Amino acid sequence: MRTSPLSWSAARLDYALATSREEQRAALAIYLPVGYPNRAASRDALLRAAEHADVLELGVPHHNCPMDGPVIRQAATQALEAGFEMRDLFAAAVELTARTTTALLVMSYWEPIRSYGPPAFARELAAAGGAGVLVPDLPPHAAPLWRATAAEAGLYTVALAPRHASSARLAELGATTTGMLYAPATLGLTGTRRPLSPYLPRLVRRLREATGLPVATGIGISSPQQAAHVSGFSDAVVIGSAVIRHMQTQPDAPAQAARAACHDFALAVRRAHRPAA
Repeated sequence: MRTSPLSWSAARLDYALATSREEQRAALAIYLPVGYPNRAASRDALLRAAEHADVLELGVPHHNCPMDGPVIRQAATQALEAGFEMRDLFAAAVELTARTTTALLVMSYWEPIRSYGPPAFARELAAAGGAGVLVPDLPPHAAPLWRATAAEAGLYTVALAPRHASSARLAELGATTTGMLYAPATLGLTGTRRPLSPYLPRLVRRLREATGLPVATGIGISSPQQAAHVSGFSDAVVIGSAVIRHMQTQPDAPAQAARAACHDFALAVRRAHRPAA
């Protein structure tokens, strides 16, 4: 079952989800790799995205991104080549926390966290205003220690649910996941542009009922129309590659491109009202 907020930063995520629920819609979460396309442009793009997003998912660039398609892989590579360092993540979180009310999550593969040091990473992220972390490739042997480390720092540990999880696996997710659960909207890598699964509403309902957690849907939501559809049954809609694609079409004005794309997705999500629970 869902726990009470672990810290003031985790409470920002709870507040974002509660506010959108009161407005009878899903929360809009925008994923952007920190440092893309460079430090200055990334800073501006994140601030512009925060004008429309309820949640920002800050991506930690990494050279090995097994779950990501070419759009996010290219963006991560560009950020690394532009000099991304972990301190850029914490600096971005500090500024966003000070200047916006948007909740902050982090998506990172395990290796950058392991290399930085999990206790230091968790403490610094919580102090900077991060609400939680999604580690999609968290190794089973490292999971107990990471969950304990995150909890001690006051961070939620968000998990990506398998599409065909057994009842036992769902029970485990409910016992070990905090804050929010992440459901894939399509098969395959991020950035997939294909029709959404007709079974997605049932998957979201099953995850929510089995775990008691809010369910965010992402991976493959590529248009405002798809976002509006998913908003009808999910607690949050996560958009990443679609915004980055828009930024790639305007290399001279990436922040403005991010703002325009986020505006379109926010408008679609906010218009997609659903019956009150």
